[in-house]
Amino acid sequence: RFYGYNCQRQAHHYYPYFLWNDNHREMLWGNFGTETQEYAPDLIQDQAIKFIEANKDQPFFCLYALVQPHAEMFAPEEKMAKYRGKFLPERSYEGTDSGPNYRKFAYGSQPEAHAAFAAMVEVIDDDVGELVATLKELGITNNTLIIFTSDNGPHQEGGHDPAYFNSNGSQRGFKRDLYEGGIHVPMIATWPGHVPAGTQTDHLSAFWDVLPTVAELAGQPVPETIDGVSFVRTLLGKQGQEEHDYLYWEFHEKKGRVAMREGNWKAVRYNVAVNPDSPLELFDLSADPGETVNVADQHPDVVAKMNAQIRSARTASKSPDFNFPLVRKKAHGGNAHQTKK
Repeated sequence: RFYGYNCQRQAHHYYPYFLWNDNHREMLWGNFGTETQEYAPDLIQDQAIKFIEANKDQPFFCLYALVQPHAEMFAPEEKMAKYRGKFLPERSYEGTDSGPNYRKFAYGSQPEAHAAFAAMVEVIDDDVGELVATLKELGITNNTLIIFTSDNGPHQEGGHDPAYFNSNGSQRGFKRDLYEGGIHVPMIATWPGHVPAGTQTDHLSAFWDVLPTVAELAGQPVPETIDGVSFVRTLLGKQGQEEHDYLYWEFHEKKGRVAMREGNWKAVRYNVAVNPDSPLELFDLSADPGETVNVADQHPDVVAKMNAQIRSARTASKSPDFNFPLVRKKAHGGNAHQTKK
């Protein structure tokens, strides 16, 4: 069952011309021209609730991809009204409000970007709250694992102002950076009676660990080609959690970027397209979580080891559709990559 965006251009707009209902393109006629009658997050929320209600008597998996508060920055008027004048000085963003790129490639204008951001966050709070309330009403809260997380750090597009809201805290960088501010995100899990409430963990994990985690909980085998590590034991507060030897990232834009995390060591290389052997930055996250001091010169042995691992970490996909080069001249979206444990 699928409902939502299946077009990257439309997915950057909250009053899109259409959404996909399984294989059917569902036209949102109330959004044509400059109309804003059908707020996509509300429609997706309604379908998520219906899906849960329809499957309450059997095991289900629901991947709920909240798009807000990504740019562009729009929320229903009743939400916006609550925050006007509350986050001053305001930030105005001049976008595209007409022409061939309107609601296709460019973000719309938002004269009250701070208020819009706050309003969009409240939409998320309300929607997640409604989901949790639905589980309680159906009596399946204690049999449902909820994981809430984000795919990247804050960004600066479409009027977003992460500096004003201190969105990345003490972490360096933003979306598209491979510093911690771009890739280090929180993960919140709740499962009454199973996940110990109020606990924290410093277990190092990544999104490719979700599949083996869910598979283990469902009693299903994990494909041998998956690099992920189940974090079920961490979720349940048990000892003996398997750890990654290291984590590896690539990003194809911005002249190519790679990074590796091994324990408290973090290695970052930028401008790969210009020079594949560009200097490797090294950070000790235990002493410098903000990645402010490059200690590569003081630890040549660590640099040599991580440099060798970076060069061997990338493996070709068996599918020709996903054998992307690290740097592409024309790229729209994230780079496919594989990691080794």
